[in-house]
Amino acid sequence: MQDLERPAVGGNPRLEWGSDVAAAMLRALDIPYIALNPGASYRGFHDSLVNYLGNATPQMLLCLNEDHVVSIAHGYAKVTDKAMAAVLHSNVGLLHGTMGIFNAWCDRVPMMILGATGPVDATKRRPWIDWIHTAKDQGALVRGYTKWDDEPRSAEAMPESILRAHQLTSSLPRAPVYVCLDAGLQEQKLEREMELPPVARYAPPAPPPAPEALVEEIAALVAGAERPLFLFGRGSRAQEAWDRRVRLAELAGASVMTSIRERAAFPTDHPLHLVPPFYWLNAAAKQAVKEADVIVSFDWVDLNGFLLQVTRRTEKVAAKIAHVSLDSVLHNGWSMDHFGLPPADLPVMADADTFVAQLLPALERLLGGARRWDGASRNTAPAAEYSDNAAQEIAPRDVEVALVKLRGERKLTLAHVTIGWAGNAYHFRDPLDFLGHDGGAGLAAGPGLTVGAALALRDTGRPVVAVLGDGDTLQGITALWTAVHYRIPALFIVSNNRSNFNDEIHQEAVAKIRGRPPENRWIGQRIADPEVDLSAMARAQGVEAEGPVRTVPELEEALRRGLAAVEAGRPYFIDAHVVPGYASPPLSRGE
Repeated sequence: MQDLERPAVGGNPRLEWGSDVAAAMLRALDIPYIALNPGASYRGFHDSLVNYLGNATPQMLLCLNEDHVVSIAHGYAKVTDKAMAAVLHSNVGLLHGTMGIFNAWCDRVPMMILGATGPVDATKRRPWIDWIHTAKDQGALVRGYTKWDDEPRSAEAMPESILRAHQLTSSLPRAPVYVCLDAGLQEQKLEREMELPPVARYAPPAPPPAPEALVEEIAALVAGAERPLFLFGRGSRAQEAWDRRVRLAELAGASVMTSIRERAAFPTDHPLHLVPPFYWLNAAAKQAVKEADVIVSFDWVDLNGFLLQVTRRTEKVAAKIAHVSLDSVLHNGWSMDHFGLPPADLPVMADADTFVAQLLPALERLLGGARRWDGASRNTAPAAEYSDNAAQEIAPRDVEVALVKLRGERKLTLAHVTIGWAGNAYHFRDPLDFLGHDGGAGLAAGPGLTVGAALALRDTGRPVVAVLGDGDTLQGITALWTAVHYRIPALFIVSNNRSNFNDEIHQEAVAKIRGRPPENRWIGQRIADPEVDLSAMARAQGVEAEGPVRTVPELEEALRRGLAAVEAGRPYFIDAHVVPGYASPPLSRGE
């Protein structure tokens, strides 16, 4: 990829313009890529990236929509836990990218978002266009769902602004930051030489640990428990952190649960992993919560909502609850992504992975090094078998089963799944096996997230696969062009039910509550008459594509071709027509 889009005469050894300072700071911070959809508000910055930096570190990734600018950076962060850069043109580009920013905020990933406004000096504005693309407080558009924003007023102020932004986005809990660059300031020639600060002196702090007394108290609680339950929520991609979680569960003899909304945090085929990773608790999970005498939440997202599925009075849950999370640092009055307030006998303001590393030796001392788990399996996941009518049609779970059967010994990264994903056939065995939900539950993110994840894993030999919904794909499909243009391989599988089916479920629920005909649920929801040729849309952007495939044998053959293409370094697209329905039906209000 490094040989793509190289300037004819690359690089300039001297800082000359305001925008050169911003570009130089990104290089000093070792930001590898910067996704963008071009805009005149940051034309000075664009020039600096090309003609000052030579389009390297960061290398530009041209996108066809601001949604993809943000979602590609989001997917990259899901793999690396590090910030990529994204540029959004003036107020209009920022408005376009807000859904992606909200996704990244809810998913707690780092991201360096740069934008532009102005010129702030009205005497430098062109008639009409520069006026409508200038805002007095552009950061206000995203202040409710970014960790920090700024608009530096001089070239000398840019280094600190960008350093602070990087420090904050990289510190736990992570979230996007936004720095707005005045168009006039970008194009202002520097009056004197500038020396950039040493970035090593502005590194993000280490993740905060828990007080030792609290670690000992929770260790004693776990050691004395008969039925401890561990909830592993947000966690890092580091293999050593994964291994410590496994050792801790085995040492404590604790049953484990994980969420399909979050990135893989624990091996789902491990004997202590009680139920498949879920959106909603099944009967076995609810019973385990009722029987647990100690529950330890390791940064579980929406702990109160988890308990609410067992009892409407969550404060009456019998188990002692320890809740380890830093997330409250980000809670604000604009967004309700802080969820309901959970009961916690032992609230712990610490990084969950750091706390696991503290808890392990404390528990080992109390137990004398003896493992409490007897080796017996509590895992309730069913066998990976196709549906009864697989020769004639594809059920949503059949896509998952087909991937199980074709994965073999390959290490794949599952970048995205649909809401219809069962989660009980395809097991996660290392921290890069699954990258979780898109965060904010909006559409259009899936294709871009997949491209970003594949970018991060491009040279690792690890194929990236995504299972996307048809609505998500239709709104985000032009992200595929970026994958083709920059030679980023990924396998895109559309689980295509030709409907906005989640909303069909909601319309059915409303109709039943109101005593009206539920059979009308499809009106204004179905994507049919005509059906969209998704494969043609992929091929139009240069992606090898096939479909629709309508039976499981056809799907298996398509997956073989797709995996072969990705392993050869090319993106591939499969449109799989599935029977409408969900393996795990979502909850609807009023049920």
